[in-house]
Amino acid sequence: MSDLPPEQEESLFEAPPMAEQERMVEAILFASADPLRVADLNARMPHGCDAAEALAHLARRYEGRGVRLVRVGDFWAFRTAPDLGYLMQKETVEFRKLSRAAIETLAIIAYHQPVTRAEIEEIRGVSVSRGTIDQLLELEWIRFGRRRMTPGRPVTYIVTEEFLDHFGLESARDLPGLKELRAAGLLDSRPMPGPDRDETDEDGQGEMFEDES
Repeated sequence: MSDLPPEQEESLFEAPPMAEQERMVEAILFASADPLRVADLNARMPHGCDAAEALAHLARRYEGRGVRLVRVGDFWAFRTAPDLGYLMQKETVEFRKLSRAAIETLAIIAYHQPVTRAEIEEIRGVSVSRGTIDQLLELEWIRFGRRRMTPGRPVTYIVTEEFLDHFGLESARDLPGLKELRAAGLLDSRPMPGPDRDETDEDGQGEMFEDES
């Protein structure tokens, strides 16, 4: 076993050329069923490789193509170009429509996260059924966040990378304002519970992916 420090021992291995590193990253992401972190890519590649740099080169290479390399939170994945998404649709697929209660609850979590059930009910003005929360958890669009440091230590809810991926968002900061959604006809004219995103402080998204402690 070598007595050299890890950084010196790793330097004994010459990293593959960047073009080859790009090919490795491309192959790994193409074969993966789920988006991957930079650390996941580095762990699979030879010593000395720089997955972050390879991703940057690869993303530029795929610009304007039918498939794009996109970032989803801290993860990376290949996705169909947005303007070609209609080609992937299947008329036989049926989607379960979310109830208005589920849509309101999801919107509150996305725009106010991390948020507790009591806070969701306070914003909506009505109680939230356990079934509504369970449905969003089953869809993997929300997950448990940190517990509040308040009596009872209530759990909070935050949106997931799956939610961002489904709606083509890099982070919760990319969520459109509610006024934009209404203008696009995606929401009716009734006011959504809680303040519009346009009137809120975007810095409130800082804890979106912190684990429960």
